[in-house]
Amino acid sequence: MKSVTVSSKYQIVIPREIRDSMGIKPGEKLQIIQYLDRIELIPARNIREMRGILKGIDTEVKRERDRV
Repeated sequence: MKSVTVSSKYQIVIPREIRDSMGIKPGEKLQIIQYLDRIELIPARNIREMRGILKGIDTEVKRERDRV
């Protein structure tokens, strides 16, 4: 687990290993979510980049017999 320090301007630096593994580039937008007692940063991807991301996903939904 990596640690970061919040600056006096409330800024943080994302460690290089994480930036490289996630493909985060300078100027890229991130979405930030607060969940309970943690903060999550999610790279905001262009919708065109997301095309095909769910290819091959199993869409079979098992239903109870009385719900068909």
